[in-house]
Amino acid sequence: MGILNATPDSFFEGSRIVNQKAVDVAGKMLEDGADMLDIGGQSTRPGAILVSAGEEADRVLPVIESLVSAFPKATISVDTFYSHVARLAVSKGASVVNDISAGEDDEAMLSFIADSKVTYVAMHKQGNPQNMQKNPFYQNVTEDVFGYFEKKQTLFQSLGIKNWIIDPGFGFGKTVAHNFELLRNLGEFKKLGNPLLVGISRKSMIWKTLQTSAAGALNGTTALHMAALIHGADILRVHDVKEAKECVTLYKTMYATQPDRF
Repeated sequence: MGILNATPDSFFEGSRIVNQKAVDVAGKMLEDGADMLDIGGQSTRPGAILVSAGEEADRVLPVIESLVSAFPKATISVDTFYSHVARLAVSKGASVVNDISAGEDDEAMLSFIADSKVTYVAMHKQGNPQNMQKNPFYQNVTEDVFGYFEKKQTLFQSLGIKNWIIDPGFGFGKTVAHNFELLRNLGEFKKLGNPLLVGISRKSMIWKTLQTSAAGALNGTTALHMAALIHGADILRVHDVKEAKECVTLYKTMYATQPDRF
């Protein structure tokens, strides 16, 4: 899943498509091996300022329309927690909704997902981008996040939502130690039977550990992508498609005798 941010303030400058030709950036990602393009109109980095549904829609809808026109066979995801934006994006050709709140920030989201039958990415977070990194606490981060998705599974089944993906929410209300514990225990989430998405690309768990920056975190990202694949990740949400695709190819070659999960 290649990341395209129609925002001026996402944490990694290289993913921003403001003042760039979105079609050119997306085309390069598809050429490099992206299976899905994730379009976001709101930064959810720690401390980010909330953008309204209307402004978010104004940012993402023209991009989605352009990409659907240029690449009609591409799978387009919209990164939003607003049901209004999700509805409009799907009407323009998006087929995946990537929601950092798993339906908790907009009570109308889950009914839309149930009615539309689009693929839904449900992510765990503690707090919101404005406060989520202020002393996040868990009794046991793996058990707590797993329990969260167990409850979501029951809820989604009751609503008729079947086609959904788990995202443990690396960096969303978690310390660096929490993030690494989740990564080590990633395989636990496979017990729920849903595809597993991992979004760790260039995040602070990497650059803080390596004492670098988001711009200098590509090598560390690739290393942890391999760890994520080994521990059960089915989808990597990435800024750098070529390097991630190479990582997947090496993983598949290394485990060629195992059933192919991709």
